[in-house]
Amino acid sequence: MKKFNIPEFYKSPIISRIKEMRKIQDPRKKDFSPTLLDFGPVRFLIARHFGFCYGVENAIEISYQALKENPDKRIFLLSQMIHNPNVNRDLQERGIGFIMDTEGRQFVEWESLRPDDIVIIPAFGTTLETEEKLEGLGIETYKYNTTCPFVERVWNRTEQLGDKDFTVIIHGKHNHEETRATFSHSNKNAPSVIVKDLGQAKELAAVILGETNREDFYRAFEDRCSENFDPETHLQRIGVVNQTTMLATETQQISKLLKDTMVMKFGAQDVVNRFADTRDTLCYATNDNQESTYGLLKHNADLAIVVGGYNSSNTSHLVELIEEKMPTYYISRASEISSKDEVQHYDHYADKMTASNPFIPDKDRVDVILTSGASCPDAMVEEVLQRVLGFFDSARSTDDVIGELEAQSA
Repeated sequence: MKKFNIPEFYKSPIISRIKEMRKIQDPRKKDFSPTLLDFGPVRFLIARHFGFCYGVENAIEISYQALKENPDKRIFLLSQMIHNPNVNRDLQERGIGFIMDTEGRQFVEWESLRPDDIVIIPAFGTTLETEEKLEGLGIETYKYNTTCPFVERVWNRTEQLGDKDFTVIIHGKHNHEETRATFSHSNKNAPSVIVKDLGQAKELAAVILGETNREDFYRAFEDRCSENFDPETHLQRIGVVNQTTMLATETQQISKLLKDTMVMKFGAQDVVNRFADTRDTLCYATNDNQESTYGLLKHNADLAIVVGGYNSSNTSHLVELIEEKMPTYYISRASEISSKDEVQHYDHYADKMTASNPFIPDKDRVDVILTSGASCPDAMVEEVLQRVLGFFDSARSTDDVIGELEAQSA
């Protein structure tokens, strides 16, 4: 896989050594068990896969390249490059402006942009309407387009579905940048509708089976479907694609539900003409991170720390999986750990910060699960690890612990 040139301050020598060791041990990525770091009074279970994925590293490389290549030009990002506040803050401090926020609210008016401005398209991609607007202003959009290739693969699949007269069902959050972009591309080629979760997929299934009427459909999906969408016509042939950061298991559940619905409606003999196989749209990195989380959950721990941006969809899904089993603290950086007794963390259900006290239990040995989202730098994971280690005076050194692991795997 391609190696990307990302700034050194995003990297971690400790995390890099762990990842390289696991890569050598498991080159085919079949082992999703965590790495155990035993520091004596505290042990860490480190997820097999976490942190920057291919698409994020590609976006970071291109964004810093744009800064280097255009020292005398105005440089803008359409919105947050990735969902990590620390990465976005660093880009802003280096002079990159944001045209809009993640909800599409404008910070910079289109009319104020000039043809010689540099506009970076973020990893989530953007809508066809925005691309056309930029091109109409004379701004070149290709050179610094950081759209993740796995997102583009979903777009290509929607085009293929449209060519074969399938309607596209998008599993995603309708206000997320990636889903807005995917809907725009899909809508060009096929009738499209967005479902947020399995519950909404069941509502759609009820419409297909005639258990609810078109008015019920419009109430549920009015702002989440193509203009002039006709549920009686456009739900005869369907295929499911996803926002790449959603839970892969839920996308698969939605696909199975809707496939079974088409069998009930049209019969098993005709299902191949009614339901398209779209398993190839699942993102490998999201899937690896989620499978690694299931690997973590096979082990007991006193608590879990998940590091990532609070508007990161893939990070919040990791939190949802782990919090079913143990106390889980969703933080964006090490400084949110106030002390051994207290942590400031994000409640993603209430969309607010909260404090928990106690934090680390008073035990002879504490086991901590540690992982992060796909837009979180390894350096920030190391900072969290070191912050927690600092509460244990008798903890062994990281060099000794990592060195032992490397010796065992040699």
